[in-house]
Formats: sequence, structure tokens, C-alpha cells
Amino acid sequence: MKGRYLSLAASGAALCLTAVTLTGCGALGGVTGDNDVTLRVVAADYGDNPQNSSAGYWKGLAKGFEKANPGVKVEVSVYSWSEVDAKVADMVKAGKAPDIAQIGAYADYAAAGKLYSAAELLSVKTEADFLAPLADAGKVKQVQYGLPFVSSTRLLFYNEKLLADAGVIGKDAKAGWQPKSWADLEAAAKKLKGAGVPTPFALPLGREEAQAETMMWMLAGGGGYTDNEESYSIDSPDNVKALEFLRDKMVGQGLTGPVEPGKLDRQAAFDGFTKGEVGMLNGHPSLMKQAEAKGVKFGMVPLPTATGSAEPAMGVADWVMAFKNGHRTQSGKFLDYLYEPKNVTAFTDMYDLLPATTSGYLAKQGATGGSAPQLKPFLTALPGSRLYPVGKKSWAGVSEDIKQNIGKTVQPGGQPAKVLEEIATAARASDPR
Repeated sequence: MKGRYLSLAASGAALCLTAVTLTGCGALGGVTGDNDVTLRVVAADYGDNPQNSSAGYWKGLAKGFEKANPGVKVEVSVYSWSEVDAKVADMVKAGKAPDIAQIGAYADYAAAGKLYSAAELLSVKTEADFLAPLADAGKVKQVQYGLPFVSSTRLLFYNEKLLADAGVIGKDAKAGWQPKSWADLEAAAKKLKGAGVPTPFALPLGREEAQAETMMWMLAGGGGYTDNEESYSIDSPDNVKALEFLRDKMVGQGLTGPVEPGKLDRQAAFDGFTKGEVGMLNGHPSLMKQAEAKGVKFGMVPLPTATGSAEPAMGVADWVMAFKNGHRTQSGKFLDYLYEPKNVTAFTDMYDLLPATTSGYLAKQGATGGSAPQLKPFLTALPGSRLYPVGKKSWAGVSEDIKQNIGKTVQPGGQPAKVLEEIATAARASDPR
């Protein structure tokens, strides 16, 4: 979820650690002796302050692994999300790739032949434990190189008080709200506008996460960025209709607030929701804590679809990969350990994230304490979710194109078909079959 809701770390400095004590960052190398191996691991920091830094998790994980695997040492460097991808890229370019990296994308390295495949690394049990849509998203040309680390899905959040005051739901809000179609969404937004809500529906198509908001609406309209994992379908009729709905029915009727969607970022929309100024918006689990901290009572439902029929939700994942440094066996053992259920749930519980494994999913689903009950709708949506086409080397460039241009489509007089065709043409040219 790098570049999305997990881009939280405030520290710009790397946190470097061994299994026992924090140390200085050393050069990334390989074997320390004939029988002893040191695995160098680079990971992203999911914390937003030193007290909840991911460094503590990795320190404990390394210590436990070393105890069970004498002769293998683990050194982990933890960097903020704002720099971790660039750090790994620099290391690879310098010929000093880490043994294992936990970052936001893997496809470039896989396409360059620098990564071990999942089958070369993992036990059969571990490899089979990944949730199917996440495992599929980790494949390049049908071979899995990206190992999903943590995941998230998206739901429609609504402010219970604002909807109750506008007459969308009952005053007690106990029955909740169950919109099925975009017509239901439009009707609710009109009532919110009539009740004086500044932003009935926040539509963040700004650079921060335009590619995510766009994909949610495309999926809800029966489309998506790809028709399968092989072909871009960005300019499909369903996708055009989705953006035409947003242009004509939501933006065109003044239901998306005073800020132009193309200039509204995700966090700004979240801030408006926690201030009680936004009636509805698409969000991920971190919005729960933000809203609760401000005393906002909210509900969560799947984003309604164009026709009311069921469509997949959008899923997001971060990735683990192992570089070909000659430590395949040791890296594989460490990754098997990383994906043990107790270690998966320890991390996801720490940050209210969703697991990438079936065993972790079942453990979360059965949990009753903490925030697990509120996470249940996100968990329910996860197995059938659709992810970005991250297995395509071209995706990073396509995503940037979407961020720069998609906001134009919903402006008054915007041309969704023309803009999507331009994005799709460039995408296909960068991903030749």
C-alpha cells in the first residue's frame, strides 16, 4: 500500500537493526564464512512515530529466526515509505542488492531476472497459503515472484449523523444503510446537499491516489484496468460510463463539494470526513481510527455498483521479494518463518491491516478483540478483490499517467472516452504483447 494509506512513516532516517541490538547500517553483502550466512533484509516502516516503528517487529522476528536457525544471521534496515523503494533501487544499481526486500513493487526486478521465484524459495505449505488474488497479482508471465506481505480493501464510509439528519437513514442509525446502485448513491448525495452538507460525496482524484479512486469506480461499473492479467482495457465502454456518471451525476450536480476532484487528495478527503464536513467517501481501514479519534460515528458498506449487481472490490498489497544473491536456501527458510501465522497476525494486528495468507485471514476472521469486528467487512471483501496490474513492468508509468490526467474526465465538459483512449494507447505501447 505504499504511496497510499501506509505511507505514514515520518522519519527520513533508516532504522538499522540486528536480532539483538540496533546497529549502524553496513554494506549489503553476502557470506560471512563457510558455514555462516548473514541475510540482509530491507523493509518499509509502517509506523508514524518511533514508538510504533516497524523496526521493533523485525528485530523480534530476526531474533526468533536466528534462534531456530543457528549459523544464519539476519540484519534488517527499516526505511520510511518515502525512501525505501529508492534505497533498494540504488542498492541494486550498485550491485549490492539485499537478500530480501519488503517494498511496494517487484515487477521491474522480476523482469530483469534478478529475483528468485516463489517456487524456488518457499515450502509447498507456505506457497499454497497465499490468498489467490494476491498470489496472482504477484506473477510475471504466470510465475510468482512477488510475495504479498499485507493487504487492504476499500469500502464506502458514511457519516451516520449527517445521513440521519438528511433523512437518508433513521435517526437511531441502528439499521444502517444498504445502498445497492449508483442511483441510491446519487439520491443520498442530493439529500445531503439539501441538508447543507459541504461535501456530500468526496471524490479524491488528486495525485495522491487517483489511480485507486478511479479503479474503485471502474470495478463498480463492471470494468477495470485490465480484462485479465494480460491486456489493458482502460478505455472499455464500462470504464467510460463510470466516469461519465461521475462527471454528469456527481460533479455536474454539485454533489462532490467545493474542491475540484482533480485537486483533492485522499488525506484531505479523510480530514474533511473526520471534521464532519463530508457525508460519504471511499476509504480504507486507517480511516476508522482517524474518525474514531475525532468522535465521528460512521458506517461502512461496499461501494454500490452501476446496476446493483455484485462486483469485486479493489484490493491493495505490498510485496516481499528475494534477490538472487546465492542465499536461496537461507532466504527461503526466513520467508517461511515470516509467513508463519503467528508472525503474520502479529504484524497485521499492530497496524490494523489485512493478512495476505489464508491462515492469517482465518485467524483475523475468528478474532473478537480489538478492532477485528470492524475489520470484518474489509476481510469479507478481500478474497474476491481485484488488485492493480502490478505484475506489469509498465504499471508504474501507467499509474502516473492516470494520476496526471484522470481528473480532467469529470470536469464540466470533460471527455472520458478521449482521455481514457489516450491513457490506454500509451499503456499498450509500453506493454507490447
